[in-house]
Amino acid sequence: MKILVVDDEVELTDPLSRVLMREGYSVDKAYDGIQGYKYVEAGSYDLLILDWMLPGKTGLEICQELRDQGKTTPVLFLTAKDTLDDRVEGLDAGADDYLVKPFELRELLARVRALLRRAASQTLCTISPKLTVADLELDCENQVAYRQGRLIELSEKESQLLQYFMEHSEQLLTHTQILQHLWKEGEQPSSNVIAALIRLLRRKIEVAHETPLIHTVYGKGYRFGKSSI
Repeated sequence: MKILVVDDEVELTDPLSRVLMREGYSVDKAYDGIQGYKYVEAGSYDLLILDWMLPGKTGLEICQELRDQGKTTPVLFLTAKDTLDDRVEGLDAGADDYLVKPFELRELLARVRALLRRAASQTLCTISPKLTVADLELDCENQVAYRQGRLIELSEKESQLLQYFMEHSEQLLTHTQILQHLWKEGEQPSSNVIAALIRLLRRKIEVAHETPLIHTVYGKGYRFGKSSI
């Protein structure tokens, strides 16, 4: 994953870039809006972290120009502006998230992970709006599935969970991974909610004599696919 950080506060930009690189991200950095926008035009980024007020070209202007061009790269604003009007202005410009300075580093990292997960999920459904595993097909866009000619209507969370399972077919997914994928940090319910959601999904996609696709790995999590091993 490639991230661009643009902030004129060197004492923030440099250490933040180092932390992101330690987390495994590829990072470019710039200290003014003109240079930052050149990076945006020349490179392909999975996330932009922009200061609102930048010399030459503001983060708000960079974001607006990207959205005017139809580009959907996630944008996280870092700013000292914390009034409701400021937040509305930033979101109206096309920002995906907003973090007020000073902030806790772990909160920023959590928001980075959430934005990257969301972007990856949206990209998958844009490229491949229908996913297939065995005889089950999921239509991400319309939130329905089909199995042996049977239409299966899904709730939003059921659709998100099924998509996550199908994207990681035959892989062990832990309770923690599922919770982090389906809910934002700080909003995650107890693991009992996952068990209940799995039970509801099973009732819909595994009826009569249909082959089970959701397999419980006791004490660990779940595996999706034909194989139970």
